[in-house]
Amino acid sequence: MDPRVIAAFDNHGGVLSRNQLLDLGVAPSEIRRLVRQGRWIRVRRGVYTTAEIWEAAGERVGRQILLGRAAILQMRRGWVMSHDSSAYEQRLPILVPSEPLVHVTRPGFTNAWTENGVKHHLARFDQKQRVVVDGRSMLDLARTAVDIARERGIKDGFVACDAARRLGVTKADLQIAVERMEHWPGARAARVCVDLSDPGAENAHESLGRELVYEAGIGEPETQFPIRTSEGVKWCDMRVGNHMIETDGKIKVLAVADGGVATKPAAEVLFDERKRERLVRDRRTVVTRLYWEDYWGQRRAAAISRLQGDHADSVRLYGAVLDPTLAREAEEIRALHGRARPS
Repeated sequence: MDPRVIAAFDNHGGVLSRNQLLDLGVAPSEIRRLVRQGRWIRVRRGVYTTAEIWEAAGERVGRQILLGRAAILQMRRGWVMSHDSSAYEQRLPILVPSEPLVHVTRPGFTNAWTENGVKHHLARFDQKQRVVVDGRSMLDLARTAVDIARERGIKDGFVACDAARRLGVTKADLQIAVERMEHWPGARAARVCVDLSDPGAENAHESLGRELVYEAGIGEPETQFPIRTSEGVKWCDMRVGNHMIETDGKIKVLAVADGGVATKPAAEVLFDERKRERLVRDRRTVVTRLYWEDYWGQRRAAAISRLQGDHADSVRLYGAVLDPTLAREAEEIRALHGRARPS
C-alpha cells in the first residue's frame, strides 16, 4: 500500500472517507479489491479503516471510537460527538452499555432517534460547551458526564460524574451543565449524580460502591480515608463512622501480562489483603468488602444487607462518630501527603 495512505489513516484517527481516499489517488476499484481481500474494513458506508487498525482496537471501546469517528466524518455541520462517543474520545471512563451506540448531538428542541447504529440527539448547548479534540467537535467533559447520567440513569451517572471530577471538572462545572436541563427527560437523575459526585472515587468500582453505600442508608461515605497502622498508612476506599468499606476486583490478583496490576502470585496478593484488613480492624474499625458482582441482580440486596449489618456492628462496638484519634491522624496524614479530603 502507498505509505502516504497508511500515514493518512494514522493522521485521521484510523478512518478515511471514500472521497479522502480518492484525493490520495486510490482508485475505486482498488478500494473494492482491498475490502474484498479483507485488508480494509468498511466501518460505515463510505468510510474505511485497515484490518490492522480494526483488529488492534479493543472490541468494547476501541472499535466504538472508530465507529464514532466514521459517523461524525460524514455528518453535516452542526453535529458534534456526545455522550459515550465524546467520553471515549476524551478518555472519560464510563460503564460500557450492553448495546453500544454512536452518539451525536446538534442544537434543537429535545428529541432523539436511532438510525444505523447512531443515536441522534437534538438538544440545546452553549457553544462554550463545544470542544475540539484531534480535529473532531464534541461536547466537553462536564456536559458529556451529565448527558450520560440523564440518558442512562444513576449507576452510569455516578461513574461518569466521578470520572469527570477526577479529570479536573469541578462540581460547579457539572452544576452549570445540569441547570440547563431543568425539564429534560432524566434531568433528576443527572442532578443526583452531580450533587453526590466525588473525585475521591478512583475508578468505576468505587463509584458503584459509593452508590451502594448511599442506597444502604448508613450515611455519607468519605472517600480515601487513611489509617495509621503498625505497618504504615493504609488508605481505605470509603468510610462511614468507624466503618471502612473496601472494593475488590479481579484486577488486583491478575498479573500485569493478563491485564491486571499484580506483581506477585495471586495467593500472596490475597494474603497481603487479609493482613491489611486485620491491621485496619485493629484500629477499632469494622471492614466490609464489596465485589463487582454485588452491584447487580440478586447480589445487590444481599450486599446492602451486609453493609447495614456491618455498620450496625461498628456503631455498637465503637460508636456512631469517627474516633477522634483516627480523625486527627487522618488530617495529619493528608497534610503530610498533600492529599486534601475530597470535596
